[in-house]
Amino acid sequence: MAEAFARIHGGDAVYAYSAGSRPSGEVNPRAAESMKELGYDLSAHRSKSLDHLPDIEWDFVATMGCGDECPYIRAKRREDWQIPDPKSMPADEFREVRDRIEGEVKKLLSSL
Repeated sequence: MAEAFARIHGGDAVYAYSAGSRPSGEVNPRAAESMKELGYDLSAHRSKSLDHLPDIEWDFVATMGCGDECPYIRAKRREDWQIPDPKSMPADEFREVRDRIEGEVKKLLSSL
């Protein structure tokens, strides 16, 4: 969802890429549904491994609640947003997490 929000709010000025340490290979259907509620289609997105990230120094890397277990990715700036994984949350809490991610992305973009 963070990648989608970066594309929505950053447009062509931002290159966003999301990946995870344990990707399932498919986008969470609940994430797709919650983004569809906002008019964004996640069907072109894929669940990707960190191994698929380009080997570059990123301008910014956000992690979401993995703390000391976060893998190291070279970045000029990094933040751990302490956002829980919403996959097993009820729909209303899932939306709250979605909206929190959007808020963090907007805050980040305004600081770049």
